[in-house]
Amino acid sequence: MRIAVAMSGGVDSSVAALLLARQGAEVVGLSMHLWDHDRDGTGAAEGRCCTLDDLATARRAAERIGVPHYVVNLTERFAEAVVKPFVESYLAGETPIPCTVCNTDVKFKSLLDRAEALGCEAVATGHYARLETDAAGASRLLKARDLSKDQTYFLWDLTPDQLRRSRFPLGELKKSDVREIAREAGLPNWDKPDSQEVCFVPNASGPAGFIRNEAEGLGISLPSRLGAQPGPITNESGRLLGRHEGTFAFTVGQRRGLGLATGEALYVLDVLPEDGRVVVGAKESLEKNVVHLRDVNFMGEEPLTGSRRVLARVRYRQPDQAATLEALDAPLRRGGRARLVFEDAVRAPAPGQSAVFFEASRPERMLGGGVITKS
Repeated sequence: MRIAVAMSGGVDSSVAALLLARQGAEVVGLSMHLWDHDRDGTGAAEGRCCTLDDLATARRAAERIGVPHYVVNLTERFAEAVVKPFVESYLAGETPIPCTVCNTDVKFKSLLDRAEALGCEAVATGHYARLETDAAGASRLLKARDLSKDQTYFLWDLTPDQLRRSRFPLGELKKSDVREIAREAGLPNWDKPDSQEVCFVPNASGPAGFIRNEAEGLGISLPSRLGAQPGPITNESGRLLGRHEGTFAFTVGQRRGLGLATGEALYVLDVLPEDGRVVVGAKESLEKNVVHLRDVNFMGEEPLTGSRRVLARVRYRQPDQAATLEALDAPLRRGGRARLVFEDAVRAPAPGQSAVFFEASRPERMLGGGVITKS
């Protein structure tokens, strides 16, 4: 089988290519040029991926493995499908996860299209996840064997066809195993540090600084947007505690950088760009039992028409918790609304983040996910 491997320049994707080649697959390395990192003066900063240096490292790794390597320019698609929605989401009072959109729309859609043009039947990545085929022949997504590295949280939005044509060669391995395989094979990136989650946002400026610097270039006029207007910071009862320069600089659950001197620990409870207001309060007020979702992707054998017991989480590193998934738009398959009712409250479910859920009776099997919304 001819398989395209999305080679980012990191050790994971390089070892994915190496393992497939050793298994006898005809491997083609594809690296994506997604964003001009030199525009902010930190193009080679540690913790970022898909820089020009990374593309060069991917090429050297492909040469070492003995497979062809191509660079695919997806900068326009990435800006339109990932970066611009990222900025719009912050301006709307949300905290987005661009990695999920990038996986679905860029790596497993745009890249699949390019791979097909090269005669490839599937695309492999360095994600830590596994696949199985059910009795009906459909591909199902499973957590990685190494739960500390599991990345199914970022893959919940993949379509059945994308899953069918995906390969995750690292799903059975630990990170230490991957590095040792790379070291023994003489790969140039065997000890390269892991990249950060939001690859296009410089560490120094963070999301707020990135938005200030890049919005105009993306066709977004900050002065005309509600989320970029100065306004009040209040407590839950509406009492004025301070001022801000734009709600887009805040996210639910945030504690630092509020610019308040109240003598007590305060957290962002709500971001209201339509009112120009940021609401803060005690940590306890962040606890929620009910979490509403939009753009749900339900991966069960049949669409969800009522409710189902699941294990769910609202952040990548949070543990799975018992909950009931209730379909608000039925039958629920892809694109509808739902809500999660947790047995025990979860902390700071932030609009724009992802909530994912797994089978209650088989916690390793993903049932899907959705985007957290206020209601």
